[in-house]
Amino acid sequence: MGFNCGIVGLPNVGKSTLFNALTATQAAQAANFPFCTIEPNTGRVAVPDERLDKIAAIAGSEKIIPTQLEFVDIAGLVRGASKGEGLGNQFLANIRETDAILYVLRCFENGDITHVEGSIDPLRDADIIEMELMLADMESLDKRLPALEKKAKGGDHEAKIQIALIADIKKVLDAGKPARAVKPTDEQKIPYQRLQLLTGKPALYICNVSEADAATGNDWTAKVAAKAKAENTSAVIISAAIESELAQLPAEDQSAFLADLGLTEPGLNKIIRAGHDLLGLLTFFTAGPKETRAWTVRRGAKGPEAAGAIHSDFERGFIRAETIAYNDFVTLGGEAKARDAGKLRQEGKEYVVQDGDVMHFKFNV
Repeated sequence: MGFNCGIVGLPNVGKSTLFNALTATQAAQAANFPFCTIEPNTGRVAVPDERLDKIAAIAGSEKIIPTQLEFVDIAGLVRGASKGEGLGNQFLANIRETDAILYVLRCFENGDITHVEGSIDPLRDADIIEMELMLADMESLDKRLPALEKKAKGGDHEAKIQIALIADIKKVLDAGKPARAVKPTDEQKIPYQRLQLLTGKPALYICNVSEADAATGNDWTAKVAAKAKAENTSAVIISAAIESELAQLPAEDQSAFLADLGLTEPGLNKIIRAGHDLLGLLTFFTAGPKETRAWTVRRGAKGPEAAGAIHSDFERGFIRAETIAYNDFVTLGGEAKARDAGKLRQEGKEYVVQDGDVMHFKFNV
């Protein structure tokens, strides 16, 4: 399962600088003027996981292949984007394709970098973005209704479900809340997904701070954290400037650089953890002499779905999964010793995959 996040924010909040740092590329032009990012830039980064190295060492693997995380840097949004202001239509089309939204909020002062709203206020900025997305969702729902009503008159059951669902969503949007505040019933879940609502996507707040505030945060980040808690989501504190510097350093120098700033890990790690939790993802592993590899699936995925993450044939012809818990694999010293100790399990189609499982699939097609 791919993890695809749209990085959004008002112009000049450090969005493209963060993207460049996270992907260690200069694919997005970071400059001090609105709309310097015209086309969405996509970058894939390896998800750091110390378990990979341990499993690979025990398995004697020639290669280590981490799972990947995809970021999409999307053009800065301004007031009126839902009505086509700035690069509104393009912005909305690009963000609709992502699985989750990362709101980059400026939580630092810098007289050399102008703010499109004239002052620093991350809560206001978050509200501007959310309002534009909600307005776009309202317009999208209004456009869908006539065709659905016509189908419903003809007796289309799913159309009737969607009409009732849209009515519930519009009530929430009218109250100034995002569509994700709606909790669809089991019958409504698939119709809800088909609506592709912008404010129905999981959202994560990223507070971009100065280097001095990277370890402790500041008054602005505290307010964003309170907002995130009230919305049952998360806020991550990160300094795009630090991440940019870190991306240019050799791996062996990065720990010392972070320690000097009072940090224990790169901001990327925090974003990945928060992102995995946001989308309900977990990681399982495959290991052998050729390679040790990490794979990502949704929490609650059963054996065949995990097999399908590797290849559709594995899912279609799934027989069973030989499974070892990560701690057993490492503590006992690999597959053979885990088998001898009775810790290698034969799991069937109903097995719910656990984070850290080391798996080998048996299939027949």
